[in-house]
Amino acid sequence: MKFQIIAATAICTLAAFGGLPAISQAQEKAPDVYKVQFETSKGNFVVEVTRKWAPIGADRFYELVQKEFYKDCRFFRVIPGFMVQFGINGDPRIQKNWKEATIKDEPVVASNQPGFITYAKSGAPNSRTTQLFINYGDNARLDDSGFAPFGRVIEGMDVVTAINSKHGEKPDQFSIQTRGNEYLNQAYPDLDYIKSVKLLK
Repeated sequence: MKFQIIAATAICTLAAFGGLPAISQAQEKAPDVYKVQFETSKGNFVVEVTRKWAPIGADRFYELVQKEFYKDCRFFRVIPGFMVQFGINGDPRIQKNWKEATIKDEPVVASNQPGFITYAKSGAPNSRTTQLFINYGDNARLDDSGFAPFGRVIEGMDVVTAINSKHGEKPDQFSIQTRGNEYLNQAYPDLDYIKSVKLLK
């Protein structure tokens, strides 16, 4: 079976909607190392980001966490033994601002090992945006394809591996992009989701 970590794409607009998180023109530089706590419907886990592994990705994640982008996002693609994927905003108005806000590819410094967190991307160069996945197994085969981890789960990996995998890859990414949580709540109401994400001091 050939595995791909794919981020859905569509035409982009960089104009922000009133009252919604805007995309920065110049990302704030993240700390060299920082920790982020995810509170989810399954429990909590903590990711430690090491900026030197993938500085561009670490900076984008730092920005998204501060803007609460991942709040109420569903874990929409879960393959036991492989990975869990998330990062499409539940509000299509917000998602529209980010789905083509790409960042450049980076050299792979850390390998895709269990617990390491990485951006999803399409087969096109420089196609990373907001979608992330956490490796369940030894996925070093992804390294040669340019999937560059920027952090790892340091607490709560048991929570990550317990995320509902009932629906596998069935949720449709285009429908999530265009209809958001309305679609997921109707079609897959039992998906686990992120309640909040916050930087830890």
